[in-house]
Amino acid sequence: MKTLALIPARGGSKGIPRKNINMIAGKPLIAWTIEAALASTLLDGVVVSTDNAEIAEVALRYGAQVPFLRPAELARDETPGVEPVLHALQQLPDYDAVLLLQPTSPLRSSADIDACVALAREREAVSVVSVSEPDAHPDWMYRMTATQQLEKLLASQSHTRRQDLPTVLTLNGALYFANADWLRSSRTLLAEETLAYVMPADRSVDIDTPLDWKFAELLLNEKI
Repeated sequence: MKTLALIPARGGSKGIPRKNINMIAGKPLIAWTIEAALASTLLDGVVVSTDNAEIAEVALRYGAQVPFLRPAELARDETPGVEPVLHALQQLPDYDAVLLLQPTSPLRSSADIDACVALAREREAVSVVSVSEPDAHPDWMYRMTATQQLEKLLASQSHTRRQDLPTVLTLNGALYFANADWLRSSRTLLAEETLAYVMPADRSVDIDTPLDWKFAELLLNEKI
């Protein structure tokens, strides 16, 4: 199975300007993902999908391929995440599967990449996504009413000890594997058939805010 690593990196970023190429722990953010993908033993190509010439230049410098620039209409805030993936598969039809690697997950390792792809191949799965345990359990979550009263998020909510709570998992954004034909048909990266690849919290940081950035940089500096 010929597998494409696709790294989506559009130029627009409102929360952290120029996020994908900002320096973090000594290199551009996107470089951490490119290097992890290039170190994988189960990928057949590492491509960056971007609408931005500066991001493309950085990606090429760190060893990724940039065989096309993404159209502007596929680089908007409201663009569904699956659309750039489908566009890439249209440009590169020879691949049998795609592994989406968001650059905002710089702590994901090449071992995680290979384990995810291996799981898909061993189980003949059409889709695999990475997950981790959330910091807060939904049994301890509430909604606030208009009068500032608390309502349980879950009807079955209890106040048991954390160690007695059932395990819950959340998408961590690091890995999205899909069979190419299945993805073209389903047009989604997550479905009932999707398998879970579980990652530890220290490799599951997804950078969305300046605070996330500081935390990720701290952990990356410990790796150097």
